[in-house]
Amino acid sequence: MDLSRRVLLTSAAAVAMTAGLPALPATATTDTDRSRIPVGPADTEADLVRKASQVRPTARQLSWQALERTAFVHFGVNTFTGLEWGTGDEDPDVFQPTGLDTDQWARALRDGGFRLAILTVKHHDGFVLYPSRYTDHTVASSSWRDGHGDVLRSFADSMRRYGLKVGVYLSPADENQYLHGVYANGSARRERTVPTLVDGDDRTPDRFLTLDATDYGAHMLNTLYEVLTEYGPVDEVWFDGAQGHIPPDKVEDYDWDSWYTLVRTLAPAAAIAVTGPDLRWVGNEGGLAREDEWSVIPVKENQYGRTDWALSYDTADEGSRAALVAARPRTDYLQWWPAECDVSIRDGWFYHPDQLPKSVDELTEIYFGSVGRNAVLLLNVPPDTDGLLHATDVTRLREFRDRVDRELPRDLARGARRSVTPGGVTVDLGRELEVDRVRLAEDIRYGQQVEGFVVEASTDAGWSEVVSAGTVGGSRILRLAEPVRARRWRVRVTAARGTVRFAEFALFRSSL
Repeated sequence: MDLSRRVLLTSAAAVAMTAGLPALPATATTDTDRSRIPVGPADTEADLVRKASQVRPTARQLSWQALERTAFVHFGVNTFTGLEWGTGDEDPDVFQPTGLDTDQWARALRDGGFRLAILTVKHHDGFVLYPSRYTDHTVASSSWRDGHGDVLRSFADSMRRYGLKVGVYLSPADENQYLHGVYANGSARRERTVPTLVDGDDRTPDRFLTLDATDYGAHMLNTLYEVLTEYGPVDEVWFDGAQGHIPPDKVEDYDWDSWYTLVRTLAPAAAIAVTGPDLRWVGNEGGLAREDEWSVIPVKENQYGRTDWALSYDTADEGSRAALVAARPRTDYLQWWPAECDVSIRDGWFYHPDQLPKSVDELTEIYFGSVGRNAVLLLNVPPDTDGLLHATDVTRLREFRDRVDRELPRDLARGARRSVTPGGVTVDLGRELEVDRVRLAEDIRYGQQVEGFVVEASTDAGWSEVVSAGTVGGSRILRLAEPVRARRWRVRVTAARGTVRFAEFALFRSSL
């Protein structure tokens, strides 16, 4: 395509840095009605590319993308049984975190550079970390704190106290409810009133919702209602697709449409992941995004409104022109569905005393392979049986943040003279400086457009290529094999779907 006059640089406010990320200009608006665009079988490749260029993120997706580093906290009966997937028939009294200190969790995560933390409120075993009205498989059935413990309450209060946003994980699978004949019992979908008041219920809801659900779907709706109305604002609701030990022929058809509606009603700012319309699983548990990670990908709907991949979740290419064409027969929409990269700091998701945390080098590679490739990192840090993040892990989190700060210490281009040229942006540093890290970001309020670009430096011999790559999106970080010394630098777009707007063109000299 002709890129003349098709590359724009956002205002100075957009490239001003706040905690290492570009601030958004206050004057811009987000079109929340264009996060998905329908696709038909008659669409040509040109039609698909044009539609992809018009897809825009919602406000909640923009807020999530800016978080950069988020944390997972896997904690529950598995912490004490040594299992990764529980069985649903655990004795609740096994849960005894006598030294629980969620303030310690929050301090460690904050000091590690994390901005949101997600607690496993309910894993596949069905054990719930707060005293629910709808199951006895909870902390209230443990002698811990004389049955008055509430991990979710403590977690939510601590995270907010230390400036972190709050996320909740509720596994759609529930082995305890399966054992009690509620999960996958063959019940029909019918109208359910949520919340469903129980004997002795002292709640006086402002309103009740009427939603279609099976028996188990209603159980999940009531559980979600408790979590989303009694523990303060929630910024991410995390569902997965694992079934635990439930037999494959006993899988419940989940009431996704009703669950999504409830979350949107009670927590409208919350991003719904990973089996949800806002965020998708990157496709592996190693924390690594694809080399070219698209936020606009082809999707289809199934099982009562579930957002699903038109291509396989682990395909090597989710959003290029070729991928859009290949997925067309199975595509319902082109959707803004950015990638979340989950990985655990240890080999397991729950704490095991014989495991050690990943090295700083390993975590750094994960950072560049996730945040550096248009994704958000979700790093799991599991509390131990005392209810604390292990001291080794706490140290490693701080070392990880320090390493990232040394990899990207100061933007040498901050305040430098910039100019927009046909097909690119040029930065004049005022004097020759060594650079070995480049960070780019599109202003994704206007979509993801870049398909190819090259970074060049001007020397006595003229402009020469330093590094090239494909996509940019919300964040692209490139490490140079050797430092390059130059005064003038530019990014030149070589292929794009539409008008490119850069929010960030930053240059660094690592201090390693």
